[in-house]
Amino acid sequence: MKFRTRLWVTFAIMVIIPLVLTAAAFIIIGTFLMRGQRLNGFTEIDYSTISDSMETVGAQTQALYEELLFQLEKDPAAFESQEYLESVSGSINKKNSYILVRKDEEIFYTGNTKAAEQIWDRLPAYGQSTTEKRTGYYFSELQKYVKQLDFVFSDGSQGSLFIITRVNSLIARPLLIDMVVAIIGVLVFTSFLLTQWIHRGVFEPINQLNIAMRKIKDGNFDYRLSNDSKGEIGDLYRNYEDMRLRLKESTEEKLQQESQNRELISNISHDLKTPITAIKGYVEGIMDGVADTPEKMDKYIKTVYNKANDMDRLINELTIYSGIDNNRIPYHFHRINVADYFGDCVEEVGVELESKNIELNYSNLVSPDTMIIADPEQMKRVISNIISNSIKYMDKEKGIIDIRILDEVDSIRVEIEDNGKGIAPKDLSNIFERFYRTDASRNSSTGGNGIGLSIVKKIVEDHGGYIWATSKEEEGTCLHFVIRKYKEQRKDAD
Repeated sequence: MKFRTRLWVTFAIMVIIPLVLTAAAFIIIGTFLMRGQRLNGFTEIDYSTISDSMETVGAQTQALYEELLFQLEKDPAAFESQEYLESVSGSINKKNSYILVRKDEEIFYTGNTKAAEQIWDRLPAYGQSTTEKRTGYYFSELQKYVKQLDFVFSDGSQGSLFIITRVNSLIARPLLIDMVVAIIGVLVFTSFLLTQWIHRGVFEPINQLNIAMRKIKDGNFDYRLSNDSKGEIGDLYRNYEDMRLRLKESTEEKLQQESQNRELISNISHDLKTPITAIKGYVEGIMDGVADTPEKMDKYIKTVYNKANDMDRLINELTIYSGIDNNRIPYHFHRINVADYFGDCVEEVGVELESKNIELNYSNLVSPDTMIIADPEQMKRVISNIISNSIKYMDKEKGIIDIRILDEVDSIRVEIEDNGKGIAPKDLSNIFERFYRTDASRNSSTGGNGIGLSIVKKIVEDHGGYIWATSKEEEGTCLHFVIRKYKEQRKDAD
């Protein structure tokens, strides 16, 4: 539930429930008190007596007084009739009133015996009836309002008819005390309901979220929150889950990257140690005079030169690798003639392959004027890394590498194929990932840091192309990459 809805519901509960419960308490307490009044002799009591004011009681009593006065003037003998008195008593009983008729010093008739016994000794004597028709007696301690009407019985006895009304019979101290207690109970009960509802709906979910955030702080990214809530709480839970999953993924990637960096440092150290050891050995041979002929001296110097180039290549790979993470590989794009550029590349790598007893075959099937937009230095690194990878995994006595340039209408496709050991299907889709090596034990002896093909993929994609590989185990591997052709935009003649 949304907070706005929850606030409206809270407001409604704070208004409706106290009103309903207070009304119920009023009815229950009023019923109980009216039951007590019935026990005192009032047989027809309703809730109108709760709101009767002194003015209302006086008006009702005065009306009855005038009616009885009219009856007295018309037929005084009616006051001696029990039947008539019963009818009058029955008509006013529901108004919380009753009549009492006194004959001399005795009760001739009363509509409420118990109530009459309480006020009998306080009733005014015969002849003390007021001359003012609208004046009566009020006994505050008994909360009784009395109107007196004197008359004479047929036998000459003095008679007085008293109209006795209980004023505010229900709104008394017991009722006020009970209502205050009831209202306090209603408010406490309502507050308890609201507190429990808000606690379950707001504070418990926030507390769970707080616990989850502490788990995150402690590095525990596996603590999940059930997403059953709706509204803002549900949004918070979903945002927490998104944050948790991203933090977990980021942490795992960081740990993996740290592991890969350690592995890279180990591989680079191994790869640098090999040429450095060779350089030291050959330089020591020169210093010790082992290279005592021009031929040996030339061989030693070439070897030192080649090993220094290997070190330079490794350092360049590290530089490119750091550029991949920061997306800062330097590019200098130019228009390049495909035939001329790849012809020069093949001629350059052919010397190295010949020294390793690897046959190089080259075919160019694109037109001589085909152009591409590329960085010559970075594209040369692509060719060099792919061929170096082929040499590394060459397991045949007579190695063969084929380089083919194919025409793809709007693009050129470069294929570099070898007859090496090949790649297993399960590894084929991962060879462009950084630090991925299909044969870790083999790389530990032959060298290789696992970033060469990832650099190739990055450079090709930055040129707007794409790369993939096909392979068969024990037969060889072919890497394909596609670069779009350069086409000059020509304006139509007018």
